Amino acid sequence: MTQRPPFLTSPGRRALLGAGAAIALAPLAARAQGPYPDKPVRFVVPYPPGGGTDVIARIVQPKFQQVLGQPIVIDNRGGGGGSLGTDIAAKSAADGYTVLFTLSSHTINPAIFPKLPFDTAKDFEPVGTVASLPQILVAKPDFEANTVADVIKLAKAKRLQFASVGNGSPSHLAGELFNLRTGTQIQHIPYRGGGPAVTDVIGGQVPLLWVSIPAAAGFVKNGQLKAIAVSTVKRSAAFPNVPTVQEGGVADFEVDSWYAMFVPAKTPKPVIERLNKALNTVVADPEVKEKLLQQGSEAVGGTPEALGNVVRAELAKWAKLAKDANIKME
Repeated sequence: MTQRPPFLTSPGRRALLGAGAAIALAPLAARAQGPYPDKPVRFVVPYPPGGGTDVIARIVQPKFQQVLGQPIVIDNRGGGGGSLGTDIAAKSAADGYTVLFTLSSHTINPAIFPKLPFDTAKDFEPVGTVASLPQILVAKPDFEANTVADVIKLAKAKRLQFASVGNGSPSHLAGELFNLRTGTQIQHIPYRGGGPAVTDVIGGQVPLLWVSIPAAAGFVKNGQLKAIAVSTVKRSAAFPNVPTVQEGGVADFEVDSWYAMFVPAKTPKPVIERLNKALNTVVADPEVKEKLLQQGSEAVGGTPEALGNVVRAELAKWAKLAKDANIKME
C-alpha cells in the first residue's frame, strides 16, 4: 500500500489547505470592506437640535457628504451639559463611523463635573477644528462703561453683575476669567440659555452679559445692546470694530468657543487622516465659510495635532480656573 507524502496527511494537509483558503479569500475581504468610508458616518452632537453646535454641524453636513461620498447622519444626544452624547461617542466602535461633533465645553466639563463617565484626554483622538466663535461682552446702550478699562474701573467702584447662559458654560467661564485677570468681583448671574439672558440685560435687570455672538448679534446691530469686547485673541470678522479684551489691557485673556471633531481612542490613523483631509476641504469651501460667518463663527481647519494641543492646554487652564473661582457642578 502506497503511503501519502507526510505533507498531505492530516493535520498538515488541513493546515496547508486552510492557509491557501485564507490567502485566496483575503483580496475578496478587502474588496468587500472597501476604502473608508464605505457606509454612512454618524456625527454625534451632544446637544439638542437647534442649538449652536447642531447648527454648525448641519452647515458642514452637506459638504462632508459630498467630500466623503457617504451620508452623514446627525445624531443629537443632549443631556448632562454635553456629557451624555460624549459618553455615547466614547464607547462607540473605534472605526471612524462615529464622530463626536462638539464644542469647547468638551474641555470645560472635566473641570466642573466631578464624575464624568469618560476620560476626555484618554478616550478620544482629535480630528480637527471646524470653527471658532468668540464670546462677546455686551450691555445696554446707556450703561456707563463703554470699554474694558471702563468696566474694570466701574467694577472696582461699585457692585456689578454679569449674566451668562448657564453655570459652567463658556460665557460663565469668560466672566470668571475676566474677574481673575482683572482683580474684579463681578457677580455671576446664570440663566438657562442666551434668550432669557439677553432679554433681562435689555430690560435692565442685569448690567452685563457674556454670550456667544449669534445670541447677541441682532440686538447689537439694531441698537438694543452695545458691544464692549470679544473674548478671542483676534477680533471677530462678524464684528471687526469691536476690540478684544486683550486690546483693552487685560493680558492672557482668551475664551474661544470652538467647534471640533473627535473620534474614539484607538481609531486607525489612516481613518483620522481621511476625516481631517475632508474637514479641511469642507471649511475651505466659500459657501461653507460664508454660512459659518453668518452665525458669527469663522472657519478654522488645521491638523489633529493642533486640536490636541488646544485640548491639553485648555484642560489645564479650566481646571485651574475652576479651582481658583470655586466653580463646581453636582
